[in-house]
Amino acid sequence: MTSPIHLTIAPGDDAPIYRQIVRQVREALAGGRLRPGDRLQSQRELALQLVISPLTVKKAYDELERAGLIMTQRGRGTFVCQTPRFPDTAERHARLRAAAQSLVSQAALSGLSFAELVQLLEEIQKGMES
Repeated sequence: MTSPIHLTIAPGDDAPIYRQIVRQVREALAGGRLRPGDRLQSQRELALQLVISPLTVKKAYDELERAGLIMTQRGRGTFVCQTPRFPDTAERHARLRAAAQSLVSQAALSGLSFAELVQLLEEIQKGMES
């Protein structure tokens, strides 16, 4: 079975395309839409679907592989690791703190109150659980 998730790219996004792919795979893992053993699309298939260079997909898959989240088996395909390796607690907290600080700043610059931001986060979490 090929990947149970559908990846997309947003040309207007500030993040490079390979980062968008990495982010979506990580979000799918976090939300349970991707599970250990799930097969991802081949680099060529994903590149054709997204109309991007296969090298861009390779860069994303390489980063996910270095992070211990996916593995490529020659001749079989690319799969979510049976036991994906996640960063240690201190590293996770540091990353999340930086992301939270950026999010709170962006919300403030957009005129969103903290309460509205929390409500938005709760909506997103509910969407990830469904």
